[in-house]
Amino acid sequence: MSQTPLSFPRRIALACGSFLSILTDSGFAARVAGLRDGVDHAPQPQPQPVAPVAPVPPVAPAAPAAPVAPAVLQRAPHEAAQQLLGLLQRDARLIDFVQEDIAAYSDADIGAAARVVHEGCRKVLNEHFRIEPVRKESEGSRVTLAEGFDAAAVRLTGNVVGSPPFTGSLSHRGWRVTESRLPSLADGHDTSIIAQAEVEL
Repeated sequence: MSQTPLSFPRRIALACGSFLSILTDSGFAARVAGLRDGVDHAPQPQPQPVAPVAPVPPVAPAAPAAPVAPAVLQRAPHEAAQQLLGLLQRDARLIDFVQEDIAAYSDADIGAAARVVHEGCRKVLNEHFRIEPVRKESEGSRVTLAEGFDAAAVRLTGNVVGSPPFTGSLSHRGWRVTESRLPSLADGHDTSIIAQAEVEL
């Protein structure tokens, strides 16, 4: 882009003003010298020292959230016992049988009722439990109990003296529950009602 030439009087005024500025302003003097030499003599700003930046520690990936287990309905021991009684009453009429005064009935009548109760109780046990003998030997066989035997699983009877090992006759194999499959209870279910009252209309 071409510039309009300055007139002589304008150049005189510019020279006088520049003269005074050169004497009083070192920065202006350096720029004028640069124009004359074709080099920029203006003082360059000194770079300011940059404080070292502390390295940012790598962010550990967030651990995946543990899966939330579905809510499990917790039952108190007495509720499970009441539920079992309800099942025995429903399928075997066990409570009816036990609560009945059977003194006036004949043995034949009691035997017939006991057969129904037995069948229903067996059905409940097979459906909701897995039950296995504590001892695998046949009843009446001779067994030896070594030192450290499980006293919670085997009860000694008869003349118990001394210390193990004990040798005796197996009078009962015992029973152990290895699995329980009681049905889930609905919210608000009252397990204390083991048999509803019935009203015929």
